[in-house]
Amino acid sequence: MKRPVSLLKKGIDDVKETWPDEPDRFTENHIDAFLIWCVDKGSSDVTFQSNRRVYNEISGVLYPATYRSLDAADMSSLVTKLYGPEALARLAGGQDIDISYEIMVDRFTRKRFRVNITAILVEGRDGIQVTMRSLPTTPPTMQDIFIEQDIIDNWHPRQGLVLITGPTGSGKSTLLAAGNRMLLEQGCGKMLTYEAPIEFVYDGIRANRSLVAQSEIPRHLPDFAAGVRNALRRKPEIILVGEARDRETMSAAIEAGQTGHTVYATVHTTGVAATIRRMVSTFEPSERSERAYSLMETLRLVVTQTLVPKIGGGRVGLREWLVFSEDIREKLLNMDFERWSYEVMQMVKTKGRTMEASARRAFDAGEIDKRHYMTYVQSSKYQQEAVAETEEAGL
Repeated sequence: MKRPVSLLKKGIDDVKETWPDEPDRFTENHIDAFLIWCVDKGSSDVTFQSNRRVYNEISGVLYPATYRSLDAADMSSLVTKLYGPEALARLAGGQDIDISYEIMVDRFTRKRFRVNITAILVEGRDGIQVTMRSLPTTPPTMQDIFIEQDIIDNWHPRQGLVLITGPTGSGKSTLLAAGNRMLLEQGCGKMLTYEAPIEFVYDGIRANRSLVAQSEIPRHLPDFAAGVRNALRRKPEIILVGEARDRETMSAAIEAGQTGHTVYATVHTTGVAATIRRMVSTFEPSERSERAYSLMETLRLVVTQTLVPKIGGGRVGLREWLVFSEDIREKLLNMDFERWSYEVMQMVKTKGRTMEASARRAFDAGEIDKRHYMTYVQSSKYQQEAVAETEEAGL
């Protein structure tokens, strides 16, 4: 039986072309030119992996970007170029690497990337995977990414906590950057950001009454919790925490929100109710009640976002959100915090917008297909049943 003939040729793929200048061996001198080519082809993410071809992700689909698979020498040149000669030793020591990388194309143009370098197992041996997310030079506006007016209107509370949630690759950083741009252009005062790594920069945003300073974790400070504590000594109006993923960071963010600051943070959860449940469960049982009510006192807005393939190419953002108005916070503060998940889920339906409703709007507008729409319908149904069972068990 004959093997099928591969359609992939050097320089030409059946869908997207591979790099026409691909060398027989990648050296440090080839990396920048290749990355520039990938971005110009519309790649949002470039993935290098030992013993595999390089892949471009374009509109959520992977396409080969090289004809040849990368070997150990290629990967060594890559990680040394991106991080330095100590990269391989760090990976061998069981650490991954999160950095940003920038290419100056010319005097006025630069291309930026968020980079993760992780050791993996490949064919029984140690290998490496490098994921590079392409970042726009200038953050988009809220209108560029079609953010709903209700979110825009409630994006900048006088003080308190705003949470942007969603799975990895759901556009949380882009949404935050668009929000930051809007605040800076409005003249928001002093803004401090703590990110790992710094993704979007705001050099091109000019406003006489705004000042932004960006710190990278752990390059400038050891962790996010230390970042929030640092911010409280610098008299900012706005604090951005790249990720609230542990008890210390969440506690610090809540404290900052209670002391007159507006705090923005991301959380890896899906759904407003799930976010509340996740944040509360992070705390020790002995302090859970006290911390839960402190969280609710300072919470102002929770937005969950995900990206779905768009009919005709590209991706569309679907969002679930709830504005925690004074009335909503008061109602929740007057009940046991263990009932919040169920109550918040009901509130999202009547006072915010569910992910299912956003998917329905996109489907009715012809932006997404029925398969993706039904995925969110079923997901919403399962989530409601799970929360209802938990609520019933608690009672």
